Amino acid sequence: MPALGRILEAQHGFRVSVAMAKPTPQSNKNIEGLEALETADMAVFYLRWRELPPEQMRRILAFVESGKPMAGLRTSTHAFRYPKGAEFEKWNDGFGRDIFGQRWLRHHGHTSTTAVTLVKEQSGHPILRGVAPSFNVRSWLYVVNPLEGDCVPLAMGRAVNPQTEDAGPQPVAWTKTYRGARVFFTTMGHPEDFQVESFRRLLVNGILWAAGKDIPPGGAKAAFVGEFSPPPSGVPKRQ
Repeated sequence: MPALGRILEAQHGFRVSVAMAKPTPQSNKNIEGLEALETADMAVFYLRWRELPPEQMRRILAFVESGKPMAGLRTSTHAFRYPKGAEFEKWNDGFGRDIFGQRWLRHHGHTSTTAVTLVKEQSGHPILRGVAPSFNVRSWLYVVNPLEGDCVPLAMGRAVNPQTEDAGPQPVAWTKTYRGARVFFTTMGHPEDFQVESFRRLLVNGILWAAGKDIPPGGAKAAFVGEFSPPPSGVPKRQ
């Protein structure tokens, strides 16, 4: 996510604040920097099974309900895991389902990968500009069908060497609205996916589209700013 922030700042004129879990990225009860949401024009969420303290969760929900644009990646379908009866329990499923179009269902196994194909009927959509018609990513395919709300799939994925029952092609990128605002979501986002130029461009295009920004005919600039290395092997298995 810091690498994505550098792309958006250096090549697209955004001012980016990155809120990170502390003391480690796997810490599920603290995210530092959420005060940036109070003045942000857009939020990009990449969360997994967090149980944040009330003041932090309320900052997130205040932004979500503000009618401002959003984007989400991968495990944000299951962003929160509060215990039964907790104040924010409904957001365990509701954050993914209501805001982004689907909650956590299942995936095809950590050792599988995904073959991505753009939806031909959406070939003229600005988010798909400059994105290869087909490409492969390390992400194992999430089962999301049927999507909920006004989702419009832009790219479909097929599980390669699935380790569980193959649920068939699944949307891996789509648009949606929430509280009248534009929303872009992708179930891709494994750290190694960021090495794939078409994934980076799809993601940056999606953020630009949600923010109401123009997308060039050839797609957004998506080259890394500085060096990028995925986390050590083992960390991605939590995705």
